[in-house]
Amino acid sequence: MNQIKVVHYLNQFFAQIGGEEKANIPPEIKEGPIGPGMAFQAAFGSDAKIVATIFCGDSYFNENAEASIAAILEMIQAQKPDLVICGPAFNAGRYGVACGAVASAVKEKLGIPTITGMYAENPGVDLYKTSAYIVPTKDSAVGMRDAVAAMVPLALKLARGLSIGSSAEEGYIPMGIRKNFFEAKRGSRRAVDMLLKKLAGEPFETEFPMPTFDRVTPSAAVADVSKAKIALVTSGGIVPKGNPDHIESSSASKYGKYDLDGVSDLTEATYETAHGGYDPVYANADADRVLPVDVLREFEQKGKIGSLSRYFYSTVGNGTAVASAKKYAQEISKELVADGITAVILTST
Repeated sequence: MNQIKVVHYLNQFFAQIGGEEKANIPPEIKEGPIGPGMAFQAAFGSDAKIVATIFCGDSYFNENAEASIAAILEMIQAQKPDLVICGPAFNAGRYGVACGAVASAVKEKLGIPTITGMYAENPGVDLYKTSAYIVPTKDSAVGMRDAVAAMVPLALKLARGLSIGSSAEEGYIPMGIRKNFFEAKRGSRRAVDMLLKKLAGEPFETEFPMPTFDRVTPSAAVADVSKAKIALVTSGGIVPKGNPDHIESSSASKYGKYDLDGVSDLTEATYETAHGGYDPVYANADADRVLPVDVLREFEQKGKIGSLSRYFYSTVGNGTAVASAKKYAQEISKELVADGITAVILTST
């Protein structure tokens, strides 16, 4: 069989172009493997060759998704590859969304086999797991070697047009496809066997895994709201006009802290939303609709609350990784506690 031709998609960081300061570069292409592509090429050996690497800034891609995909598809088609690899993106939210979008579009529009890799909580998984082969990875590039080792065998099978087994057999994230087959043991027997193993403290594997959710113990009610110091935190992306911290419209990599001293109304001239994924017209016309500063100032004057915190915190929830959101929450909560905040009003879109 002829050597498999591979095109590799990366973001600006893994393409060794730069960090966040280069996140706005449009799609470009270079000959041969770059960065992680070297590890893939070594694992492929003589079976496959990475003929080109396409890269794009995470911010540029997510803010210009349609145009980015069109340009990337044109570059890929010109190379006539047998396989396209995207990432792996690990737990980088914007990168994961881009990898999933590229892999899905290449498969659908060009009919070329594609594969990517991501951490299970990357937002790109939920968005594209039914339309692209996604191999689970660790949450950071520390797991690059393991990711490459897991992705390469499946990538070669896809490129060779071989039959792909179940997710449990091949090691990709379930795509929601069910196939009928005859099991040697009846369901009742399997259920009893599993129960006995569980009671005996032995390892077992359920046939119907349930999702896991964080359990958050509710705080006690505020004893006297009229004396409470209230803070505002939002995932609705409300920022001063011009978005000074350049918070991304999707898969936010940061949050902002903004001063409300002397502010009683978030006007169209002074505030806007950085959030993508919903129509921003009404939020931009009156940001108080997302972040109710005007109402809380009124409550403050009437003595319904003790005071409104001088600062509010804002980020974008659209596509943002769970791990990133947890990190922001931990950092923000420390500042809120240090500032003597009694209660927080958390708003979204």
